[in-house]
Amino acid sequence: MSTEIPKNQAAWLTKAGTPLEVGDAPMPKAGPGEIVVKNAAVAINPLDWHMQDAGVFVQQWPSIFGCEVAGEVHEVGPNEKRFKKGDRVIGHTVNLVSGRPQDGAFALYTVVPAAKAAILPEKISYNEGVVVPFALEAAICALSLKIPGVALPGVATPALGLPYPSLEDPVPAVNKTIVVYGGSSSVGSMVTQVAVAAGLNVVSITGARNFDLSKRLGATGVFDHKDPLVVEKVVQSVRSLGKDFVGIFDAISTEETYPHDKAILSQLGGGHLACSHPPPTDVPDNVTAGMIFAVNDIAAPVWEDYVTPALETGKLQRLPPPTIVGKGLEFVQKALERSKAGVSATKLVVEL
Repeated sequence: MSTEIPKNQAAWLTKAGTPLEVGDAPMPKAGPGEIVVKNAAVAINPLDWHMQDAGVFVQQWPSIFGCEVAGEVHEVGPNEKRFKKGDRVIGHTVNLVSGRPQDGAFALYTVVPAAKAAILPEKISYNEGVVVPFALEAAICALSLKIPGVALPGVATPALGLPYPSLEDPVPAVNKTIVVYGGSSSVGSMVTQVAVAAGLNVVSITGARNFDLSKRLGATGVFDHKDPLVVEKVVQSVRSLGKDFVGIFDAISTEETYPHDKAILSQLGGGHLACSHPPPTDVPDNVTAGMIFAVNDIAAPVWEDYVTPALETGKLQRLPPPTIVGKGLEFVQKALERSKAGVSATKLVVEL
């Protein structure tokens, strides 16, 4: 009886600023601490089109990039005990730091570190599950690092030192409040629910039509980013909670949002400003500004102990919901273009 040998394909980036090209790719092998996933769905993040446009973080050409996958375990590395062939999983890929093509998501088969993967409960589809990995890792990197690292040359990572999310219900309260700017974005949504699951109060700034989403995620107060009085209202909301103000996580991080960030921090006596892009340099001494770098071993305990049971119970919600762009690697380019054009309260997903 002959066994068909699987063949891999990928959406390759041959040089910066060019469309992806679908073609054959080497079949990856799982090394120690790794699994190979046969991808059923991949998701798109703004980081991806930045990599395509400018070649940032690309270490070798041609490149396979992409940050998150959902699918079936095809192979497990030596001595790997958490997973077995055939398991349904979601995972955060590490091409961003390794540079290896086999670690990029935009392929039929991808290597994923076992410490950045979790079993996906049967009741959750791959398309839903794949919205979790990148945002989850980014949220833990935004909230739980205790010692600043390096995001970019001269730019530190935030070190808020906050606790991990808890499976306890109700979660033991932490006497702290954080503001999330861009609360309906993928990472903003995840920071909101991870912070709430860690016992914090969250005040969210988002679009008016996305208030319900932020409330579903557990935000205590929700305010419209277009409201001329948004700064005053956020400050009043934080003060009314009577908790220690940690600072702001800015998921948008643009020249439009930074003045609001600085005004809120000024009125609340300073704190952390954790950004998704390089932070403003003109912050006062009582503000500690940093940029998240969304790959860090600090997330391993969350992947190993929290993700699967939290998905099972609904404590970890798959929000914002996916929008399916198409089926097949040829749709990754279209999804990147849609992401660059801008999306709100959804995550773009390609089925494979």
